[in-house]
Amino acid sequence: MDISVVIPLFNEEESLPELHDWIVKVMDANRYSYEIVFVDDGSKDKSWKIIEGLSAKNKHVRGIKFRRNYGKAAGLNVAFEAALGDVVITMDADLQDSPDEIPELYSMIVNDGFDLVSGWKKKRYDNAFTKNLPSKLYNATTGWISGIKLHDMNCGLKAYRRDVIKSIEVYGEMHRYIPVIAARAGFTNIGEKVVQHQARKYGVSKFGMGRFIRGPLDLLSISFVSKFGKRPMHFFGSIGMLMFTIGFFAALWLGVHKLWIVLYEHGVAERVTASPWFYIALTSMVIGTQLFLAGFLAELIARNSPDRNTYLIEKEIGE
Repeated sequence: MDISVVIPLFNEEESLPELHDWIVKVMDANRYSYEIVFVDDGSKDKSWKIIEGLSAKNKHVRGIKFRRNYGKAAGLNVAFEAALGDVVITMDADLQDSPDEIPELYSMIVNDGFDLVSGWKKKRYDNAFTKNLPSKLYNATTGWISGIKLHDMNCGLKAYRRDVIKSIEVYGEMHRYIPVIAARAGFTNIGEKVVQHQARKYGVSKFGMGRFIRGPLDLLSISFVSKFGKRPMHFFGSIGMLMFTIGFFAALWLGVHKLWIVLYEHGVAERVTASPWFYIALTSMVIGTQLFLAGFLAELIARNSPDRNTYLIEKEIGE
């Protein structure tokens, strides 16, 4: 199969028939073998009934329905597991992503050798204050932290080589950072394509302001886990040893200063505990010890994890 079109959705009954017909028109014009995978994320409207009707008249349509709303990441993850195409293309169900972009996205994967191609909605029809400006800030921050420079990291219109979607897991709010997750997994040939952005025709946006809080937290989680997930001692142990060493030598210097230098100069020894710096040094040693132990325990857990030595193998030869 050439292409799997993956469409997660929530309450999009008005747009589904039009989107389906548009995709079919593009596929037939280019003679692609394809499937359309709709993932109904617990819709309360007639979305699922429409998907069932589309599947009845078009054998290329598949549907997955959740019992409740789990979020876009869960929908993508389940669809990625089910997808059969050599190239997987994701798009939103609200008709703001144009299926006419599919042939060029497909060509960039198959002919140009990209692992992943992300759409860039250079000209947007969203509200400037609630969508456009926050999006630019979000993309700049993500690029700075992850090192992956994309103009529109969260664009729903993306194309993936099959190996990519079969090698990554998407959960929580991680759908915003799939290029980051893919790069951490070794798929670093990531491209970008300017795509047409359509004005919303039906319904309203399903994403609230909470995404501005959850998104940065998920990015930090990806960055930390990808770097230290299998060697936590390198992070906690290093910081713990540094803090303990600073505290120890600070306490040692205070002891020498109070018991020797002051005694030598004034003939009277002062109590080490009389200085507030002693308690700062002691606190540093205690926190350093705790961090070291946290790293040690995390290392024990990581070493006993079933995927401790699970790595992605690109090629093999021989038996």
